[in-house]
Amino acid sequence: MDVRLTSEQQQLRAAAASLADDLGPGSVADLEDASRVARLEKAVDATGFRTLRSDGASGVEVAIVAEEFARRLVDVPFIGPLLADDLRMRGGGEPVAAEAADSIDLTKSLAGVVESPAELDSLSDEDAGRWRALALTVTCADLVGAARGAQDLAVEYAKVREQYGSTIGSYQAVGHLLAESLALIEGSISVLRHAAWAVDELPAAEAVEAARVAKIYCARAALTVCETSIQVHGGIGNTWECLAHVYLRRVLSATEAWPVKLEELSIGLS
Repeated sequence: MDVRLTSEQQQLRAAAASLADDLGPGSVADLEDASRVARLEKAVDATGFRTLRSDGASGVEVAIVAEEFARRLVDVPFIGPLLADDLRMRGGGEPVAAEAADSIDLTKSLAGVVESPAELDSLSDEDAGRWRALALTVTCADLVGAARGAQDLAVEYAKVREQYGSTIGSYQAVGHLLAESLALIEGSISVLRHAAWAVDELPAAEAVEAARVAKIYCARAALTVCETSIQVHGGIGNTWECLAHVYLRRVLSATEAWPVKLEELSIGLS
């Protein structure tokens, strides 16, 4: 497995990041901006990101887009349409859309997700397994992206918030918290990249196992990073206006989609 991104994958990341940076919500108030959401919806639809799988994209490339979208809290459906596209590609027909249980997530990132579509029954075990591996992996990418966004938010705040005449980022206690979060994110990226690669390259059962390991690790890490971001923000981190809670809500929602328990794994993970 080569963990390096190809030039095409780097361009894909840049395109997804640019769209997300331009049209993703920059504040909690932006979540209610219908004009912005309409422009975002039109842009995502025009890029073809929702049909990446039928266009020949790999699991790694799907994860790249999902991660960048979560980093900037892109709040139009992506995961649901993407998985529906993969299911159609595998001959499962047109799945019936249904709202996922993601009311906690203000960005509605799982809108339209069907966790166990009936169409899976018409697929071979191999195809059904790969679809499940992709579903787990794309939620891992959402977790990693949200963790990165929450970390960025905390770092930027630590650069400007002053206490006792110095920015709080200059204090060792805050610096250590942010460094620990960064280490968790780096570990999450590693297990995510392996799971994304495994979607297409390993036997389906092994791909599902890799995705389950990644889901457990990324969910735990992302929750810690979001809690740390809120802590670094201090009192303001517990207010409605701070985006930190939006990242936390997204992480909680992604964690509950296709949840994984330690006892489901055939390998050890503490």
